[in-house]
Amino acid sequence: MTTLVFGHLSPDTDSTGSPIIWAWFLNEVRKTPAEAVLLGEPNTEAAFVLKHWDCPKPRIMTEIADGTTAVVVDTNNPGELPGNINELDVAAIIDHHKLVGGLETKGPIDITIRPLACTATIMNSLIGKHMAQAPAWVKGLMLSCILSDTLEFRSPTTTQEDRAIAHALADDLGVDMGALASAMFAAKSDVSAFSDAELLRMDSKNYEVGGKKFRVSVLETTSPEQILSRKDSLMASMDSVANEDGADQVLLFIVDILREEATMLVPNDVTRNVAEKSFGVSVSGDTVTLPGVMSRKKQIIPVLAV
Repeated sequence: MTTLVFGHLSPDTDSTGSPIIWAWFLNEVRKTPAEAVLLGEPNTEAAFVLKHWDCPKPRIMTEIADGTTAVVVDTNNPGELPGNINELDVAAIIDHHKLVGGLETKGPIDITIRPLACTATIMNSLIGKHMAQAPAWVKGLMLSCILSDTLEFRSPTTTQEDRAIAHALADDLGVDMGALASAMFAAKSDVSAFSDAELLRMDSKNYEVGGKKFRVSVLETTSPEQILSRKDSLMASMDSVANEDGADQVLLFIVDILREEATMLVPNDVTRNVAEKSFGVSVSGDTVTLPGVMSRKKQIIPVLAV
C-alpha cells in the first residue's frame, strides 16, 4: 500500500516541496512506498522552484479514497485538508503551525509540531544523518522552502535553526541564496495571469474569530503596485469569494517583502472594524499600511479581533 504525502489546499512552496522531500525519505530510507501529491495547483513560486530543481510536479488529487494511508505536512487544520480527512488513515503529521484541533485518527500516530518557520526545517532534523545521501534536488527543495517561508530571513517567524540549515544547504549545493530568493520572489510576484478570485484564494486560510468566519488571504510580493493596481476589482470580488467559500468576509493582506510591511484592503465597515481593533490603527480610506507586518501565522492571526 502506498502512503500519500500532502500538505494544505492552495499549495505554496513549503506545501509543495515538503511532501516531495518526505516521500523521498519514506521511499529511499525507510523503504516505505510513498507518493507526494498536491491538493491543488502550486502557486507561481512553487512552480518555479519545481522547474529550477528539475523536479516533476506531483499528481494533483481533488478526492482521496476513505482508508488511504496518509502523512499530512505543513498543516494540522481540517479546514485546509480533504473533506474526508478523518476517514483517511493518517499515519503522521509534520507541521509548524499552531494546533487547531478537529483531526481524528484511526489509531496512535507520529506527530511532530515545532515552532520553526518552515516544515522543511523540521524534516531536515528528522531525516538527520540520512541527509548525507539526499540528492541535490531534495536539498534544493528544502533550501527553497526555507527561503520562501522565512522570506529570506525577513519574517519574524525565522529561527536560528532555519538560518543555520539554509546556510548549510546553500554551502553544500554551491548556491547563492540571495540570487535564488530573488528569482523565487520574482516568480511569486508575477500574478498577471490570475483572476481576482484566484488571487484571493491563492494563499488563503480559513479562521473563525468571535463567531465570524474569515478567509485570510496573504499575497507576498516584491511588486505590490502590480496587485494594488487591481485594488478596486479585488475589493469587488471579495463578497462573491466569501459567499462561495462559506466565509463571512475575505481579509486581504499584500505583504511587501522588500519594505517589510503589509497593506490591508478595507472595502467595508467589517474590514475597517477588524483593522482598527486588531492592529490599533485608524482607517480613513480603503487601504491601511501595517509597518513590520510580514507573517500571517505570527502577526495577523493571533491579533485578529472583531
